[in-house]
Amino acid sequence: MKLCLSLLLLLPALLSAELCDLQPTSEMAAALPHFYQGQLEFSVAMLEAIRNTTANENVFFSPYSIYHALLLAYFGATGETEEELSRVLRLGWAPSKETVRHAYRLDKSDRLLRAKDMPLEFSSADRMYFDEQVKLTSCLETRFHDEIVQLNIKDNVEQTRQQINGWVANVTKNQIENMMAPGDIDSNTKTVLANAAYFKGQWINPFKARKTFQMPFHTARGTVSLVPLMSQIKTFPVHWDMRLRAVVVQLPYRTSFEEGDNASDISMVIILPFGDNALEQVLTKLNSVTLEAALREAKAKEIMMKLPKFKLEQRLNLGSILRKMGVNKMFDHDASFNDFSADQGINFGDVQHLAKIKVDEEGSVAAAKTHINVLFSGPIQVICDRPFAFLIYDRKSKAILFTGIYRDPTTME
Repeated sequence: MKLCLSLLLLLPALLSAELCDLQPTSEMAAALPHFYQGQLEFSVAMLEAIRNTTANENVFFSPYSIYHALLLAYFGATGETEEELSRVLRLGWAPSKETVRHAYRLDKSDRLLRAKDMPLEFSSADRMYFDEQVKLTSCLETRFHDEIVQLNIKDNVEQTRQQINGWVANVTKNQIENMMAPGDIDSNTKTVLANAAYFKGQWINPFKARKTFQMPFHTARGTVSLVPLMSQIKTFPVHWDMRLRAVVVQLPYRTSFEEGDNASDISMVIILPFGDNALEQVLTKLNSVTLEAALREAKAKEIMMKLPKFKLEQRLNLGSILRKMGVNKMFDHDASFNDFSADQGINFGDVQHLAKIKVDEEGSVAAAKTHINVLFSGPIQVICDRPFAFLIYDRKSKAILFTGIYRDPTTME
């Protein structure tokens, strides 16, 4: 299973004393759990916002990537712009920006350590590209040395575009090679904030190709299409959730190349409505509390799992979606980013997001009803032959790395 994405926040033509002057404090030791919880709450809220604007469409994006790109904007924001981003990113727990930056660093370091010697790959990288004319604050360069790149954007627009695309391609293992199209930046562009992520995981219980058959898939609009439906009988963590009125199944990825190894902290979570329930009704009840409860209450049971094999690519312009979530000030001409530069007025011109996923028998690169029969003498059946939601979820950090809604197979590859 392969997933990859890139997100770019483009700013046409400032770090404050708070970020520059504060030193680490005792509160920072407890920052990471708050950081994780806020990230989870933001992710579920973004899924709801995108769902409401994409009725009857397939959806796929990375809330993790979007959150981290917006964090870069938060680190540079001041005044009302900072307050707005803090609310939307659920950072009310933090006494200072430095506390958030500390949690941000701990999260990145932890992911690097966990990535060693594993077939499961998840990489996420952040970059802030500034035009050479922007005079950056000295503490910005010190605290974000790895993320900052200064270029002559004004005189080398095409070269800048290609350099950013090359960086995105490298992070996503060449899965996304042309994130920025000609015209996405111009000579007035002063700053580009970017995040790129890549995921590749192997199921701990791979599906067998010989058990994949064309089967009917029933959309919410009443149409029926044939899809390649993978099938296996294995033991998975599963929960029949009466709050959501959905079955929640966790399909773990493996931690090593050895047979019989333990499941990793990262799983694909399938949220499949009960037979008499619509996916939209389930998603209106999905929030950080109901999601965590469904995952926590899961029990290992033998089930017959049937899941479509699919590829999905989606490009989203997130400006209008972020406004619906409460991010408005950063797009206005009077936005305040004095923590980036005290000499240049900056506001966000665009937010672009591109994500891909491939789900097959090996894993992920990131009028029929649901059949759940608790009286069935064999394995319980969970058949994804109608719209469902899915997450690539990291249990340790409570992070939704990627998420999507499978509604209509006819619009996929």
